[in-house]
Amino acid sequence: MRLRLLLRPSWLALTLVVLVFAGACFVVLSPWQFRRNAEQSAQNAELQASFTAKPVPIETARPGEWRQVILRGQYLPDKETVARLRTVQGEPAFEVLTPFRLDSGGVVLVDRGYVPPVQGVHVPPYPAAPAGPTSVTARTRAGETDPQHRPAFNDATTDGRTQVYAIDVPIVAAATKLPLAPGYVQLVDGQPGGLRTLPLPQLDSGPYLSYALQWIAFGTMALLALGYFSWREIQPGGALAEPRPDKPKRRSVAAMIAEDEAAERHEHAHQP
Repeated sequence: MRLRLLLRPSWLALTLVVLVFAGACFVVLSPWQFRRNAEQSAQNAELQASFTAKPVPIETARPGEWRQVILRGQYLPDKETVARLRTVQGEPAFEVLTPFRLDSGGVVLVDRGYVPPVQGVHVPPYPAAPAGPTSVTARTRAGETDPQHRPAFNDATTDGRTQVYAIDVPIVAAATKLPLAPGYVQLVDGQPGGLRTLPLPQLDSGPYLSYALQWIAFGTMALLALGYFSWREIQPGGALAEPRPDKPKRRSVAAMIAEDEAAERHEHAHQP
């Protein structure tokens, strides 16, 4: 039966590769891009809504990112940390993180903005947070996670400032010994204690949806190609049907001339 031709080890290996690739496209790669697109769309919706929504006290704010909230209390500048290895609009930066004790109780981590490094790696001097009672408006943010869970540190390379590798609230809480609330807030422009204002993300859906559709197309084309070539090979004359005779080797022009000359010499040698 000609279908047995498709059970050859080489063809089975090819089939396995194609099926694994198509499965990865349908089960892993495409769904991952769809999730990224959904996350981006949700962020855009929350950010768009925050442009027109009135700021509310942080105590009554609904969960979510980019919501504008009002904090009333005072900064705790002696517990300040600096996030290193940041990038703002393509340029290196440090972000200044200062805890803020609310009048209603609790402590929130406030990202006061950023400062560019000096001499490439050093934190420059920057204005201190105001002392005493104050009120600021900020946007809610989800905390980051340092994949390596590196602790905060303060040594000769930090210019006397405690530094962290990410705005990882539990790590900052451990360094400051404060019961920080989950997440943090990012100051909007013109607030007391604000430094250079961090830009908002672009309202762009990104390429995730098109990437997801591309992975689906790649997986589908791989399966269709496997089906087509499988059908073709079991037809009479297919490559798997029987070994094909070797094609005669092509001779060079020089070899052909040499053969002709040899034939002429042989002919002359046998003439009477």
